[in-house]
Amino acid sequence: MDYFIKVLKNYAVFTGRARRSEYWYFVLFYVIIAIAVGFISNLINFPILSTILSLAFLVPSIAVGIRRMHDVGKSGWYILIPIYNLILAVTEGEKGDNQYGPDPKAFAGIENKVF
Repeated sequence: MDYFIKVLKNYAVFTGRARRSEYWYFVLFYVIIAIAVGFISNLINFPILSTILSLAFLVPSIAVGIRRMHDVGKSGWYILIPIYNLILAVTEGEKGDNQYGPDPKAFAGIENKVF
């Protein structure tokens, strides 16, 4: 759930890198929320509710997808290639810094350590 909140806090940040876990946890929670909202919208007979949810999550979905492409060393435009972007989304990110920023795995857990 922390990754989902992190993506929403970085609502329109298209720079930097996103780990696989950040991307896939966002997708998981988005699908769960979309199913719940779809069920509720059918129950109350208000189908536009699902459309509103989709529009609300459009920008963060694109942003985290682009950051995920950056993590594997590709341009954000690769998100437009249907099958290849799925392959890249499951591929481990580049180790170390790349042209899009520092390795997000290198900083994992630092916020929990006491210095």
